[in-house]
Amino acid sequence: MKEQQPTNGRLRLAWVSPITPWKLDTVTWLDTTRELRQLGMDVTLLAAGPPGPSAYRGIEVFNIERPETYLIGRVLFHLRLLGYLLPRLSRFDFILFHPISAIWLFPIRFLGRKRPLLVMDSRDLLDTSATTLKARLRNGFERFNYWLAGHLVDGQTAITPRLARLVGIPEHQLWGIWPSGVKPETFAESRGSRRWPKAEQPVRLIYAGIFLEQRNLLPLAKAVKQANEEGMSFELSLFGEGPLRPALENFARETGGSVRIEAAVPYEQIPGKLGEAHIGVTSLPDNDDIKYEASSPLKMFEYMAAGMPMVSTKNHCHVDVAGHKRYMFWAAMPEEEQLLSALREVWAAREQLPELGREAYRDVNEWTWAASARKLYLALEGGLRRRSAGTVTATLAAGKTNR
Repeated sequence: MKEQQPTNGRLRLAWVSPITPWKLDTVTWLDTTRELRQLGMDVTLLAAGPPGPSAYRGIEVFNIERPETYLIGRVLFHLRLLGYLLPRLSRFDFILFHPISAIWLFPIRFLGRKRPLLVMDSRDLLDTSATTLKARLRNGFERFNYWLAGHLVDGQTAITPRLARLVGIPEHQLWGIWPSGVKPETFAESRGSRRWPKAEQPVRLIYAGIFLEQRNLLPLAKAVKQANEEGMSFELSLFGEGPLRPALENFARETGGSVRIEAAVPYEQIPGKLGEAHIGVTSLPDNDDIKYEASSPLKMFEYMAAGMPMVSTKNHCHVDVAGHKRYMFWAAMPEEEQLLSALREVWAAREQLPELGREAYRDVNEWTWAASARKLYLALEGGLRRRSAGTVTATLAAGKTNR
């Protein structure tokens, strides 16, 4: 008996995305879908939005209507999702989904062996520090989903090995790891337009992202001010929004313009902004921030693609990617004195920044969306192969029993 093969030899995937494409940063879903399709996979990306087919950043998406009301909207979205999927199950080899959708899709597990394989993908860790009732209920619900997944899904994938361990994915269910990534061509503008600082010019640092206290941007701003008072020359531009913005703005007024708090910019404008800077600043989490260490550092990959050295903290999320690279300037802790020490190292190495930027760019090939999509493709392909082999084994065993 031949092994089961997807129609026309192509893997067919329905990917349930928890995002609203035009409202959130959708690079993970859109760029990975683009790369999977280039590998020959037939991908149907299902997202929340005005019902019917649409396209975002050149990627075809099928939208399913979701009301804005939080709980009711989620329920209706998933009921409509099932209404779309159930008549079309034979069209897919896999349904890839995230924990937020898990409980709604588990019943497909009982529809027989010809159903699509259920694959749950994990890309974020629960915030165990949350104290509100809503957050505790959400966390409890997600833990329940992981417990059910351990019994009911065919396979799981994760963004990092650390996340897989922390959420307790059983080893036999872990089909593969596929991290965040970047499309290097997007940042060609950054590399082409940058002018590295001359001896009398300031070194420009940039951060673009959300302003949260746990990102430790205020200690960084204070370190920049102190470095300049010691005779160095740095400028720091922070692009974004968030609850820490008022405190950052208040402090920036004391820096004589060396710290600038800018409005958030659309993703399409980020490469241009990076081209105006020399050093990329990652998020600066505590070294023992478990939620962050389970993640994959997308911002770090973007800086690599832009050809930039970086200032960062020694959280495992960062160290696992670039722990021994010369283009990394490490702060032992995200505190003013340690960040100031990292800036001193940057200042001492300022003549080497162009060379370090080239080294960062050379390393980006390991962290592209193409490389990540390839890992996901191979994980799904391997899972389908194992099921096919299991079907053959079961059939042969049944034949021996019936003789």
